[in-house]
Amino acid sequence: MASGTSAPPSAPFADRLLSAPIDRLLAESNAELIDSSITDPGFFGAVIQHKTGEIILTLPTGRSELEHDTMARYLLAQVFDVDLPKLPAPFVTTDVGRA
Repeated sequence: MASGTSAPPSAPFADRLLSAPIDRLLAESNAELIDSSITDPGFFGAVIQHKTGEIILTLPTGRSELEHDTMARYLLAQVFDVDLPKLPAPFVTTDVGRA
């Protein structure tokens, strides 16, 4: 992950959010994906955006590639206010402010 302040991705980022390779989206958004040590089956991931613009996505291990990919995209959408439909139950997103 690059250091320093990052600008929000360009508007076309929203258009590519669901189709571009996840590695490219992570790089464009100055985001790092790390494994979480949380083992609760109800935990699907978290995102932290630092004041510097750096973004940390943390996802639980042992989940399918599809789940990791879907949750990473959804969490990036939350950070950049991309208008996506809410996820169905049991998924809940909570905004606790900026780091």
